[in-house]
Amino acid sequence: MSQTPVLKIPESVLVVIHTRDWQVLLLKRADMQTWQSVTGSKDFLHESWLETAKREVLEETGIDTHSPECRLEDWGIENRYEIYPAYRHRYPPQVSHNLERVFGLEVSRDMQVVLSPNEHTDFMWLPYLQAADQVFSPSNAEAILNLKHFSR
Repeated sequence: MSQTPVLKIPESVLVVIHTRDWQVLLLKRADMQTWQSVTGSKDFLHESWLETAKREVLEETGIDTHSPECRLEDWGIENRYEIYPAYRHRYPPQVSHNLERVFGLEVSRDMQVVLSPNEHTDFMWLPYLQAADQVFSPSNAEAILNLKHFSR
């Protein structure tokens, strides 16, 4: 007996993980082999943006945002974009766009990163301008370029 797939909620977070000197952590996607920051959809409609960000960071990197070495900030930026046709089957049939909320997470450079092997195969730290050039998503690149405006 096959299970009905759980459809994704078209609300997600983008979390730019960085150091005080604007080194950015990028993750290599297992499926597309492209580089990105932490991203992920809400698990349920009433999950807050903040809870989604904390959960996704922990799931994808093993970093606990409650650690005193972490400073998670909601940048108050929301991006609405069209979902790539290849991924629309993951969402309810009438859904064509996703709403993405952007966060920044400052960490120490020696923070241990433990990848989720189902999602990512590698990680690297890059200076923010190089990181913005490396990522696949335009909203991810824009968020990385905004890093200097939001970090202290």
